Amino acid sequence: MTVIIKNLTFKNPLLLASGTFGLGDKFLGVINKMGGIITKGITIEERLGNPIPRIFETPSGILNSVGLENPGIKKFKTTILPKLTKLQTNLFINIAGSSVDEFTILATELDVPEIAGLEINLSCPNIKNSQRLPAQNPRLVAKIVAAVRKKTSKFLIAKLTANFIDPLITAQAAVDNGADAISLINTLYGIAFDVKTRKPILGGITGGLSGPAIKPFALYCIWHIRQKLDVPIIGGGGIMTANDVKEFLLAGAQLVAIGSGNLVDPFLGLKILKELEE
Repeated sequence: MTVIIKNLTFKNPLLLASGTFGLGDKFLGVINKMGGIITKGITIEERLGNPIPRIFETPSGILNSVGLENPGIKKFKTTILPKLTKLQTNLFINIAGSSVDEFTILATELDVPEIAGLEINLSCPNIKNSQRLPAQNPRLVAKIVAAVRKKTSKFLIAKLTANFIDPLITAQAAVDNGADAISLINTLYGIAFDVKTRKPILGGITGGLSGPAIKPFALYCIWHIRQKLDVPIIGGGGIMTANDVKEFLLAGAQLVAIGSGNLVDPFLGLKILKELEE
């Protein structure tokens, strides 16, 4: 099941998606068996995240509004990153900026030997002004990816969105400006209401929908891009079983990212890996 992309070897096609498996310093027995882990998003300054509640379970998925809670780049580098040096898999850091400059600062700070690469978070729906995500603007995608590319030779993943944009356009922009792989589809916009209080349930009002509900659309997006672009694709969206993984690979992905399934069962990756090996 080994996958080789550019200068990296993945022992299997399974990645742990950003935001669903912490910063990589826990559950090492799971992490070390995967092809890689992508940490939760890291920003310049510490973020406390959105008000609670942040998670709401829907009939076939999860709405989340975490809001990029993280310790900030300085604390991450001094207190977390040293613990990750002995990971036996590929370590990717998800970086989230609010400007081109912030992305380049983060890329520069993380151009260190301990990590395999960076995932440029262009599509988090749970932050202020997120009605206009960077990944909804191909020119901005091009600008950010090109700027980060100039600051690091690390493996670069552009995490895009399928929210109100044809991801083929932004995928092309990312590839043309130095991305080594693209990741799709992240979450889709969502909202839920409490009919008794007549108010939104999530503290952040809106959230990102993930889980089995979005899998057919995610598969379509991967297949759609594969018809036009020869770029490594990390597919994600409702992966819960080995058959789900196989579907994403058939659609055109080289790697898959397990996301909301980790929130249901942190050992899901091991179970899927065992099913694939059998």
